[in-house]
Amino acid sequence: MGAVGVRPNALVWLLVSALVIGLDQWSKAWVLSSLPEYQPVVVVEGFWNWFRTYNTGAAFSFLSDAGGWQLWFFTALALAISGLMGFWLSRTARNEWRSALPYALVIGGAIGNVIDRQVHGHVVDFIQWHIGDHYWPSFNIADSAIVAGAIGIALFGLLDGRAGKKAG
Repeated sequence: MGAVGVRPNALVWLLVSALVIGLDQWSKAWVLSSLPEYQPVVVVEGFWNWFRTYNTGAAFSFLSDAGGWQLWFFTALALAISGLMGFWLSRTARNEWRSALPYALVIGGAIGNVIDRQVHGHVVDFIQWHIGDHYWPSFNIADSAIVAGAIGIALFGLLDGRAGKKAG
């Protein structure tokens, strides 16, 4: 039985992280076994392709040609950020989903890409969006979770900050 006055923390939200990791790794296994390299497979004409490619850097291939040290740098950075967000989850009340869900999404996405870096030496990307000849850089489920989590952290932080100012 828990101590009186202690609220359950949000570490249970790490199940969302595990789900993101599972979906991300499953999708990448499918990509590696089913899609040709560097050849678009049209999903929605003029907008969405499957396009198997690799990224040794970070977002938008940042530092992709840095010579190899970036693999360890981005691994350490992802693990540090995941650890920090895990700590924040431990200090967040379980029912505070507006904080817990974004943290869990970032953790899952970061670890999904760390697995790629350690197993393959690069991140497997395969979702390619474009309008006409204007292409967004290819990405994956882990990247999507990181972006959604970061947007959630910023948006809910901004909204919670404004609500606090109005209440105060």
